[in-house]
Amino acid sequence: MPMQSTRVRRNEKADASYHLESQVGFVLRRAHQRASSIFAAHFQQANLSPVQFAALVKLRDLGQVSQNHLGRLISMDPATIMGVVNRLVQRKLARRSADPVDRRRALIMITSEGLRLVKECEPLGHAVTKETLRNLSLEEQQTLTELLSRIAE
Repeated sequence: MPMQSTRVRRNEKADASYHLESQVGFVLRRAHQRASSIFAAHFQQANLSPVQFAALVKLRDLGQVSQNHLGRLISMDPATIMGVVNRLVQRKLARRSADPVDRRRALIMITSEGLRLVKECEPLGHAVTKETLRNLSLEEQQTLTELLSRIAE
């Protein structure tokens, strides 16, 4: 008995009301890919990932924080933030110490080298945002950022 093809021909059996290009997840993924590509191009020399840069900025802003709290601040799960912190510590951009009150808890703080790198990279961060949003008016940029923040809550 010959096997029948289960391949769907174009427009055959397809729900014509569902267009991938108009789905928010698809559009967000495409926008994220573009923003990530722009970030990588700008931060190539610094050899920092977006989450590493985010962690350094938060450490600069807050001083010493627990590793888990840092992860929550930049929306990383405990396993992922551990890897991020390990790489920052290996590069001497951050320092880890045990909490004197709770020795099971790791405290993270930025080093002077990490501070120098953040200061050097801040203009790159602004350039990434500017290039990512360049097709939008200032008002549209503000609206987009506000709307995305609401979605991310």
